[in-house]
Amino acid sequence: MLLPMVRVLTVVVLIVCVLGLSSFVEKPMFALTVVPQPTPVKENKGMSDYRGIAIGMATNDVRNKLGNPKDKSDTMDLYTFSDAESAQFYYGPEKTVTAIMITFSGELKDAPLPRTVLGEDVEAKPDGSIFKMLRFPKAGYWISYNRTPAPDAIVNIALQKM
Repeated sequence: MLLPMVRVLTVVVLIVCVLGLSSFVEKPMFALTVVPQPTPVKENKGMSDYRGIAIGMATNDVRNKLGNPKDKSDTMDLYTFSDAESAQFYYGPEKTVTAIMITFSGELKDAPLPRTVLGEDVEAKPDGSIFKMLRFPKAGYWISYNRTPAPDAIVNIALQKM
């Protein structure tokens, strides 16, 4: 008697598997549709240029504004503004600024704070170091702030075309 019941149950299980459970499960009255939302794009509220030089500016305009660089080439100019502040301007094939690298060393009294550069505060790590990078697709560049730990701390700020 048990054997025929097992056979019937086996057949029922096979039919359910073949036909799928969907016909046996009550469908919800309302379906929830999830529509993905685009990630909000941050607007830059921080640094967008350095000493009046911005990404995309022509090589000749940089040199006219800042004077003669310490080192000069078709692809990069190095300016030393003081013992504690220097900057490199990188140029692409179109002879426009594609990246800016600013370095502050020594006492760092003239180095800008992360809020000035990034438009937001950044918490320092226990050793005093800081690193944060933000992308600004609408503006067409990214910016990073990097401070190494004391006692010989250095602040590097980079802006680069995306």
